[in-house]
Amino acid sequence: MTADGESTGKSKARKAREESGSYELTRRTDGTDENDLEAIPTRIPVEGDGYIAPGGAAIDRVLKKIGDPGPTLTEDDLQRINTRKGLFQLLEKRGVDLQDVRKRLLYEYELRQLQVELVKLQRWIQNTGERIAILVEGRDAAGKGGTIRRFTEHLNPRAMRVVALPKPTDEERGQWYFQRYIRQLPNKGEIVFFDRSWYNRAVVEPVNGFCTKKEHQRFLQQVPEFEHMLYEDGVTIIKFWFSISKDEQARRFEARRQNPLKQWKLSPVDEKAQELWDAYTRTKEEMFSKTHTTYSPWIIVKANDKQAARLESLRHVLNLLPYKGKEEAQIRLTPDPNIITRFHRKMVELDL
Repeated sequence: MTADGESTGKSKARKAREESGSYELTRRTDGTDENDLEAIPTRIPVEGDGYIAPGGAAIDRVLKKIGDPGPTLTEDDLQRINTRKGLFQLLEKRGVDLQDVRKRLLYEYELRQLQVELVKLQRWIQNTGERIAILVEGRDAAGKGGTIRRFTEHLNPRAMRVVALPKPTDEERGQWYFQRYIRQLPNKGEIVFFDRSWYNRAVVEPVNGFCTKKEHQRFLQQVPEFEHMLYEDGVTIIKFWFSISKDEQARRFEARRQNPLKQWKLSPVDEKAQELWDAYTRTKEEMFSKTHTTYSPWIIVKANDKQAARLESLRHVLNLLPYKGKEEAQIRLTPDPNIITRFHRKMVELDL
């Protein structure tokens, strides 16, 4: 038989196997599949090779979840939601907290409007070549990462970066402390968000014994000069400190332990945060007193309410920078002074 005849015969045999529902892979003498590009092996796993088939009850539970339509509305319910009063009665009947719903809807609306303004701000930064460094500091579980995500959610990634450096390598430990951070500073027309920054040496490192007392004091002496050089060179530095209460921190830690998607956020440093609360407070206050300057001030964010902290942080940045189109904003840009405050040396208690 010719080569064409062999090909035709194989095609007919393959078609017959497909129609019969028993499509088996044949092997060439070199061990490769005859139909590498046309057939996908569908071997069904069996018990004994690492696979355990679920029982009937387990399958029923999965199918029930897949097919479960969830809460449904009756014809009477549909009639109720046609009126304002009826809608409220329905929500109360279903045990829905109207204040929580209203707060959530208002938060989502304001967040979207502020993010629209952030897109305009970024376009202005790109056009003018501004360099913006936003430092987000605070106690563990204070909401730093969540706030940064709301800042960056709709920004152009080509003109924005988030920097969250791991612990320094052996090589970096032998360098000037600020050297690894200098490489991360914003370029022309760029915003850089520091999820923790060089201020690790101001609080986290001394409290946990990761640096010597001499290294800590040297940092506090050098950082105002370092930031002043950046300021003179045209870099805008915005420094946030997210402040939460001890009880709220403990609650958030416990929530992370219970949530398998957030357990990665817990670290050995986090586990000691409650125990070292007072040490953090003393060291933090020393940091404020020595590093708060007119050209690089500390902005304190009361962060027990995550949603309010996020919105007001966005407002502070938008209110601070003179971007084009700011006067056309459809939402308030002035931050709430009950949530956003500027550090001053007469402040006695910063934590809630």
